[in-house]
Amino acid sequence: MGEVVKIGGADRQHSSSNRSEITGEIKQQLSILIVDDEEVDRMNIRRELKKIHWRSRVVEATNGIEALAALKNNNFDCILLDYDLPDFNGLNLIEKINQIDINAPLVVITGQGNEEVAVKLMKAGATDYLIKSKISADNLQQIINNSIRIYKAEQKAEQAHQRLIETIKLLQKSNHQLEIKNEELERQRKQIKSQNIKLKELSGLKSQFLANMSHEMRTPMNAIMGFSQMLLRHYPDPITEQQEDIVKRIFTNSKNLLTMLNEVLDFSKIESGQLQLNLEKFNASDLTILTVEELRSLAVQKNLNLAVDVDLENPQIVNDRACLRQVLVNLLSNAIKFTKSGEVRVKIQGIDENNLEIAVQDTGCGIEAKNLEHIFDPFRQVDQTLARKHCGTGLGLSIVQNMVNMMRGKITVESQLGKGSTFRVQLPRYVELENHKV
Repeated sequence: MGEVVKIGGADRQHSSSNRSEITGEIKQQLSILIVDDEEVDRMNIRRELKKIHWRSRVVEATNGIEALAALKNNNFDCILLDYDLPDFNGLNLIEKINQIDINAPLVVITGQGNEEVAVKLMKAGATDYLIKSKISADNLQQIINNSIRIYKAEQKAEQAHQRLIETIKLLQKSNHQLEIKNEELERQRKQIKSQNIKLKELSGLKSQFLANMSHEMRTPMNAIMGFSQMLLRHYPDPITEQQEDIVKRIFTNSKNLLTMLNEVLDFSKIESGQLQLNLEKFNASDLTILTVEELRSLAVQKNLNLAVDVDLENPQIVNDRACLRQVLVNLLSNAIKFTKSGEVRVKIQGIDENNLEIAVQDTGCGIEAKNLEHIFDPFRQVDQTLARKHCGTGLGLSIVQNMVNMMRGKITVESQLGKGSTFRVQLPRYVELENHKV
């Protein structure tokens, strides 16, 4: 498992560990702080961590005082905290950790029947909780990985928020004529900041709470985009070229941030089970053609040919129309974004009397074979030069796969580096729920 350091009694060893990159496996040394006054419980956690075969450095503390001392002198990737300690309870210790400005994913270890207490701790700043009787290598690996992923997502959101603040400040300094509008933007900025603070506080309460914030956070972002568009149309007064360039940057950054937010919220709805199938009968060919036309302007901006081929004798299917449209939008947007020249082609055809297939093919940068098995992983982006030039959360394809699975279908990908990719979605013509065909 790696190095184990005990605080109190034994000599203390200090070393700063780099923040590990969690992308499916631990690639660097992972530093973990276990805070528990029971030796048996600490031994159980060490034993299960050892089964994961991580390169790890484990520091142990038996009370709150030792834990705070360890946090002041070390950087940790994750903190495993027992609720009942001899000098502090979990809530008081979390408050003291927040006071010394220690930012690290924190998982509460609690006894059976104390889930309500764990939820209160998560409201105070904990990322997740784990019941002692259910501690296992698999549960620890999943909890720690997810906690660090959430932490990194929050950091990215905060960085994006700071970039938005800097852009707004540039606009405020540009011209006195925009003072009134700048005051309105500042009000919207403060509202967004307030919502971002709420998002950070609620992120530990699992994905269902993120989904409940969707309307509140989308509204101010749309307002910023709307005001930016008004200024770009020179309403109410003309603006200079320099001002127009700044406003364009505000609009682009706001649009990118809104897209990222929508992806996170969609993913949280899927994880929390709030996204359910809404079955209806519709024309799959018409939906495909309409969706392609909605995105044609994106292809035109890049001088790409966008084509659609329909080969369906019976285009009528029973499934979730909104989900299928979202799948097509995500796949088409990706194909256009990663294609510099050539074309993007969509083909819908029947496989047999019970199934159909929709293929989205592009002549873009392609994907290396070693990355194909991870292409649908959440928060995962292909590690290649062109991909790094585009913003995103790494959730788009994961959302697509979850929606396709929900629609009782399957998705596959074929790709050659430098030649392009083809995503194939196979769907049943009729979906059955609760043993009844719709």
